[in-house]
Amino acid sequence: LSIAAVGTAAFSYQYLEPNVLYEPSPVVNAGKPDRYPLDSVTLDVNSGIYIIHSQEGYFSLSAVCTHLGCLTAWKPEQGIIACPCHGSKFYVQAQDHHNPGDKIEGPAPKPLPWKRMWVNDDGELLVDRSTDISAMQFVRV
Repeated sequence: LSIAAVGTAAFSYQYLEPNVLYEPSPVVNAGKPDRYPLDSVTLDVNSGIYIIHSQEGYFSLSAVCTHLGCLTAWKPEQGIIACPCHGSKFYVQAQDHHNPGDKIEGPAPKPLPWKRMWVNDDGELLVDRSTDISAMQFVRV
């Protein structure tokens, strides 16, 4: 009986103790803008974002496919972002009334979302992965 009481007390203590998950900050430091040559597309695998330097300025797209959450890949030979899982393809540059991130083809229901980007006081690019913004909002340095 005492063994059952000790077991119950241990489980009760564990139940009452807070169970907190610590997640990394959604803000990613992408470094100095000069790291990204003009017309470059850089995938940050750990953060799941693309840093893109176009003629208009810098912007960031989510690298996670809107279909089933696969990590997409930059295909420089085709000039597109493609999902290796189910074949969705996305624009990287504005073309024919389409914004970067818009779907070209495939099962993805939505375009790749644009992520909030800004330059901090130290001149480094920061990206907030938790904040989607409307397309065509560029950071100019």
